[in-house]
Amino acid sequence: MKISALLSLVPLVAALPGKQAKQAKGSDASFGVISARSASPIHLLPLNAVGSYFYLGGNAQSYCPEGIPGCKQTNETVITGGHFLDVTVPGGQAIFVDPKGALRFTAPHSAYEPAGSSDGPFTYTPGNSFGHWSYEGQGASGFMACPTNGTTTYRRSRRDAAAPKWQVYAALQNATVPSGSVSDCIGFDALAVADNSTVPATWEYI
Repeated sequence: MKISALLSLVPLVAALPGKQAKQAKGSDASFGVISARSASPIHLLPLNAVGSYFYLGGNAQSYCPEGIPGCKQTNETVITGGHFLDVTVPGGQAIFVDPKGALRFTAPHSAYEPAGSSDGPFTYTPGNSFGHWSYEGQGASGFMACPTNGTTTYRRSRRDAAAPKWQVYAALQNATVPSGSVSDCIGFDALAVADNSTVPATWEYI
């Protein structure tokens, strides 16, 4: 189920406990993520991969090279296997936390991660209406969203009016965040929304 379609159903799902969305099982499950932090500006924003980083809100940036039959670009981010992007590009694209605490993904055709980066553990837990995704490396307790204050480099597509305001970090007290103060960040639960497609989401995220 697409995240955009599911967001319109959130109030209905919450009101009907017996109603359950299909939830993929196993380590190879694919899912999108939306943030949950009631009474905050980040509540129910989608997690998106953009320019090697992750943001709440806005659109993901993906790419399909010419001559790849059936390849599609998408503005939604899909994760698979707990810590990889759901892509076709050879070698895949891994998700990691860089030395500053920022949630990032590797470039296409490259496994490079800056020295001092962490590969996890990332944990995906299936659920009923929603599953849960978390990061527990380096003593972190999940994720937090930090205001970019216009300081984060962000490569926009033509259709995007503005860069997302919230960049995603591991919930670490020593993270180096855009504003300079971790107290400006908001912790959130990463709700996992099952993606039941039988093909990868796109060729690569950029």
